[in-house]
Order: sequence, then C-alpha cells, then structure tokens
Amino acid sequence: MQEKTVSPLKWVPTAYFAMGLPLILLNLVAPLMFNDFGISDAQVAFWTSLLILPWSLKPFWSPLMEMYRTKKFFVVATQLLSGVSLALVAMALPLPDFFPYAVAIMFVVAFSGATHDIALDGVYIHELSKTQQARYIGWQGAFYNIAKVTAMGGLVYLAGVLEERVGVLYAWMTIMGICGAILFVLGLYHMRMLPSGGGATARAGAGLAETMRETGLVFLQFFRKRYIWIYIAFIVFYRFAEGLVIKIVPLFLKAPVAEQGMGLAKSEIGLYYGTFGVVAFIVGSILGGYFISWRGLRKALFPLCCIFNVPFAVYALLAWAQPSNPVLVCGAIVFEYFSYGFGFVGLTLFIMQQVAPGKHQMAHYAFGSALANLGVMLPGMISGLISDAVGYRAFFLWALLATIPAFLITWFVPFTYPDGKSAEEPAEA
Repeated sequence: MQEKTVSPLKWVPTAYFAMGLPLILLNLVAPLMFNDFGISDAQVAFWTSLLILPWSLKPFWSPLMEMYRTKKFFVVATQLLSGVSLALVAMALPLPDFFPYAVAIMFVVAFSGATHDIALDGVYIHELSKTQQARYIGWQGAFYNIAKVTAMGGLVYLAGVLEERVGVLYAWMTIMGICGAILFVLGLYHMRMLPSGGGATARAGAGLAETMRETGLVFLQFFRKRYIWIYIAFIVFYRFAEGLVIKIVPLFLKAPVAEQGMGLAKSEIGLYYGTFGVVAFIVGSILGGYFISWRGLRKALFPLCCIFNVPFAVYALLAWAQPSNPVLVCGAIVFEYFSYGFGFVGLTLFIMQQVAPGKHQMAHYAFGSALANLGVMLPGMISGLISDAVGYRAFFLWALLATIPAFLITWFVPFTYPDGKSAEEPAEA
C-alpha cells in the first residue's frame, strides 16, 4: 500500500520540538532540579555533563539503524521510551537515595534522545526534497528552540510557582511527569502523522560486518582530511569556555548572595534565562547568519569567535557586583545569549563548509558536530569541581582565561575550501 502524503507542517514542528526537549531537560533543567535536592555543584556538573555523551557518540551506532525497521519506528519508539523514562524519574525522586537511580534513568533518556535525533534527521532528509528542506528548515529550528523556551523557561518558572505551594519534591515530580507525558503523547501522534523515512536499506544488501567495515572506512577518511587535527582543535576550543559556564550559570543565578550567587527565584531564572535569553539566542542566530553572508566566513570567523566568547564576562561582572536591579540582571543575560547565538553560527558553518565536504559529507558533518558536543561535555564535567573550589567570582574569571586558546586558533585556522567555491575545489596550500 502506498503511504498517504502528509503535509510536513503536521510533523516537522512537533517532531523537532520532541528532539529539543530531552537535551534541554538533561543539560539545563536537571542541574537546577538536583541542586534543589542538595546535590553539590561538582556532582551536578559532572553527571549532567556526562549525560550529554550519547549525543557525541551517536555517529557510531547510526549505521546499525539502517539495518532494522524504518526511521519512523525509531522516532516513535524513542519518544515513547523517553516519555516513560521521565515518568520513572519522577517516581524515583521520593526515594531516600534517589540520585543514582535518577541519573541511571536519565542515561536511558539520553541514549533514546540521541537515537531519536539520528532517525528524525533521516526522515527529514529522506521525505523532503531539497526545496522542501530549505522551506521547512525555519520551522525545524524555531520549534527546536521553542522546546528550550518551554523547558528552561515555562517549566522552570512553573517549578518555582509549584515549590511555593506543594514543596520542592512534588514540584519537580510534577515537572518530570509533565515532560514525560508530552513526549509520550507526541509519540502517539507521530505514530499516525510521521512518514516512514525509508526502510531498512542495509537489510537487503550488506550484512553487519560489511556495514561496520564501511563505517570504519568513513571514520578513517575523516581523520585523513587536510588540516583535520587543526580543525578538531578549533572545534573543541571554540566552545571550551561555554562548556565551563553552561552548567554553572543556572546554579550561580540560584545560589544565595552570601555564597557569591545572585539569589534569583526559579521563576526569575525561567523568565530571564530560559525565556528572554532563548529568544535573544534565536535573534542572534538569525543576524549572525546575515553577518556571515555579508562578510564571508573567512573574514567573519574571528569576529564571531570574539562575539561568542567575550560576553561570558557578564557573569564575572554579575558575580563581583551582584546587582539587585532585575532589569540590569536580565539585560546582562539577554546580551550574553544574543552574542552566544550570533557567534555560534560561525562554528556550525565552519564544520559544514570546511570540515564536512567530500564523499561522505553527511557522516563527516555528524562527526564534526559530535566533536563540538564533546568540547562542551569535557570542561562541563570539571566545572563543578572548579566552582566549588574557588567560588563563583574566581570561577568566571578562569572561564574568561579559557577563551584564549579559541582566539589563538581561530586567528590562525587555515581554510581548505575558499568562500563561494565548491567542495571539489580545495584551496592552494
């Protein structure tokens, strides 16, 4: 039977919302939740950073997914699994020794979410023509970021409101339950609305051994690319300071003023950091794209690196000055998030235009993106230890020092493919 054609507007927005929700929950919301239960900054930063590892490793098991079922099957199955797992996290919170159980279940959510991302991108590429891909890329990005606003903004705000009425435990149980229900309902919805995304193409062809051999060759070819070790260093260090601060900032905003924090309520964090900040990130990303199209990537890259890294200084200023004016605090956060979005597009486009081009462009783009995630995860794992040892004021100064390698390598990074030329025309050495 032929599959009935479904408008992309009936599944692209909802599916990419479902893609963004688990990552934001584990990366930004979970640190606030664990901190509320008295878990130290060091443990929170280490374990919630480690939870991001599956997003860095996903290129290694993506070939196996081509051998079994359809891409739609994996999208729906992982949404249902993530929904049930988040409900189990909610049920684990009242346990006396809940932390290891909650983290273990969250690892299930992490592997499920990373697998979901692989399958959904496969559906998007397989089902939509290049014209349609360009037409709906805005919807894709918008709803991925709406998931950020929903999780880090609306749900954190709601957690703060509920905490005042029912206490910390039941507030976070409710939030985790709501997130689980959202993903489970989206799984049921996509069971009907999502196109198949193609079948198990490898089943009729190569077996497991042949598939893994070809994957290994693709992997080796990535490391044989021109300037690849310089590019790997560039990808890792571009986001190194971000990796240090991303876990600590929500904890710093929430920490009491006497402990060098800002003493904000969760409702304020949700509003400033998770709503206004994310909107500023989206606006910055759009304007950053126009800036690159105006200047060209080669000329724009170093300014973008500066715009991305220098504004982390606002958190050092907040830590040392500790202003009580909410407009000033919110403005500083919005400025940093806008700059973050503006500068981040430089790394994304560099991976796409300088690292990925070649015979296996899609796979090598995935490898580059995985390295970018790794560049955030590794410093994030030690960020809590550093902040606990030196305090927030000194920590944010150390984070600024950590931007120096990014400036140096961005200034000298070579280009393999000149702006405006195809991937088949490498630049002269």
